[in-house]
Order: sequence, then structure tokens, then C-alpha cells
Amino acid sequence: MIIRMEDTTAAGAGQAVTFSLTEGDMAHVLHPDQIVAYRGPAFGRSDRLMNVKGMYRKKKLIRADMKGPCQFTAALPPGFSMHEIELTGEEDMLYDFRHVFFYTQGIHMQTRILKLKNMLVTRDAIKMKFSGNGSLGILTQGPVCKVKLHATEPLYVDAGSIIAYPEQAQLDLTVYGNHLASQHMNYHWKLTGEGYVLFQAGRQNQRLAQEFNDEGLVKRFLREVIPFGGVFIK
Repeated sequence: MIIRMEDTTAAGAGQAVTFSLTEGDMAHVLHPDQIVAYRGPAFGRSDRLMNVKGMYRKKKLIRADMKGPCQFTAALPPGFSMHEIELTGEEDMLYDFRHVFFYTQGIHMQTRILKLKNMLVTRDAIKMKFSGNGSLGILTQGPVCKVKLHATEPLYVDAGSIIAYPEQAQLDLTVYGNHLASQHMNYHWKLTGEGYVLFQAGRQNQRLAQEFNDEGLVKRFLREVIPFGGVFIK
């Protein structure tokens, strides 16, 4: 299966994603209403009711099974983009099922209940574990970064920016840096283990844009120096 992303240049426009499936390929599309063009035999698309778990997690009733050979294009709304994750062998990822756009044959899904500390930060009690051999497409807002984890050297990722991570990764909620840095930053996940972690860049764009506006030197100084000034001084 070949996926081609087409970013439009018009202001406020979304993204078009074209899928090319060969004989034997099958993609399960969980947002079939976004398919705007199709080329192939009429029987190449088969819509079916999702199971009860899928209906509850996805808040959707129907998925579209697209069977190759065929080609189809899906349209994503402004601000959203799709990122493909390929899994092989023993690799796995924990991810929010609601934001999955498609997955291929060979991908297995299992429900995982998060630890209490993860629930408090992510505001979600359940993640879906994806494993097997295949690929899935996830919907994101902003660019996505993929970094390999290390068994002993931790990676610190903004807690609100993390997208997906391996089930066996070790996560600890923390801050880092000197005294001023630790008071000023958001909470981060300290990750170690094997596999890859995905996080989205762009969550801090709004704050950076605000800092470019002329809000006064004194106000900015107090926000930076006073402990948790970014929280109390708006």
C-alpha cells in the first residue's frame, strides 16, 4: 500500500491523503465519510458495522473496508494531518483509539487500562495497544516527531505533547533542569525503555505567538522570575 500526502497551500485548507492499494491489500478506514474520491471496482469498498467496543471507543457505527486493487482519496479538515505508523515483529504502541484514521490487516488491538498517575495527566483511563505486522494512520494536530528510546538514558517529553509510546516503556512524571527551569516548565514524562515514542510539535505555538506580542517588559519579567508566574500572571 502506498500513501501520498498532499498539503494544500491555501490558507485554512486541510490535507488530502491518497491511498493506492494493490491486489491483496486491505485498509480499514474508521472515518469513511472523509473519502471524497475512489477509483476501482465497485465491490472494492465494503462498509460494515463496528463491534460494540469499537462503537463505544470511536463514537462511530460504521467502518469502510477498502480492498485492493483500488485508489481513494480522503480529505482531512484544517488543522489536522495524518501520520502513518508501521509496526513489525515485537513492536507495539499505546494510542487513543478515537484518533485512529485507518489500520491494515495484520494489526492487532487490545484494550489497556492506564495506571492512576497516567490517567490524571492524560485525562484518559484506557488506551489501545496496537501490535502485529502492518500500519495504522493516526490523526494529529501539528508536526509529529519519532524518537527512539534508550534503556538507561531518559527522554523528557512535555506531558501534553506525547502521542504514543510502547507498552513496556517506563514513564515517570517529573520536571528537569535547575530550580528556575523546573518551576517554569510544564510537567514532563521521563521515558526509558525500548522502541519509539511519538510526540507532536506545535503545542507551544500559541504561547510563543503571544510572547511576540508587545505585552510589556515588566510583565514578562515577573512571569519568568516568580515561581509558577506563567500560571498566575496572564
